[in-house]
Amino acid sequence: MSLIKLTIKGISYSQTQTGAYALVLSEMDGTRTLPIIIGAFEAQSIAIALEKEIRPPRPLTHDLFKTFSDRFSIEIKEVIIHKLVDGVFFSSLVCEKDGVEEVIDTRTSDAIAIAVRFQAPIFTYENILDKAGVYLKLEEELGITDTSETQDISTEIETILEIDTAAPYSKLSVSELNKKLDAAVSDENYELAAEIRDEISKRS
Repeated sequence: MSLIKLTIKGISYSQTQTGAYALVLSEMDGTRTLPIIIGAFEAQSIAIALEKEIRPPRPLTHDLFKTFSDRFSIEIKEVIIHKLVDGVFFSSLVCEKDGVEEVIDTRTSDAIAIAVRFQAPIFTYENILDKAGVYLKLEEELGITDTSETQDISTEIETILEIDTAAPYSKLSVSELNKKLDAAVSDENYELAAEIRDEISKRS
């Protein structure tokens, strides 16, 4: 069965499912799309990898995987989304080291986050695209009624990062923030202290 190459069309935040995102993949030579529900961490990881100008202060899990693979000369050749069962996608990483190819099972969200970092192609099968058409109604539930109108990826990156970093402090009082700031400094967690200090500064 022939493989169909996919590209990342966008990431959209769900207004109806707290903490859920839709990663929208589209076929390179066609109009069909593959919406995949992913978590906030995976959405952030994919967004950061797509936006080359953003560099987290410490490596994310998928960055660590990239460094590990590079250090030991493991190449990620491609990602294949090979199965869809009850709305859940199953994927594989096709790896190669010293001419020996290995296939590793992985969650699709992790596979995409890794593929972006290795600039590896993403594929699926014709029957997956046909079957996924049944689940395109998820786009409406996630506010993507027309994937051609999915927000620009750079805008979504800003939204994802803002949601994941600002939300933990937005509901705290200044007094509570000061206590957390003192605790962060005592623990020598200066990265966290800087974030809390910035939140306090916004309110002054």
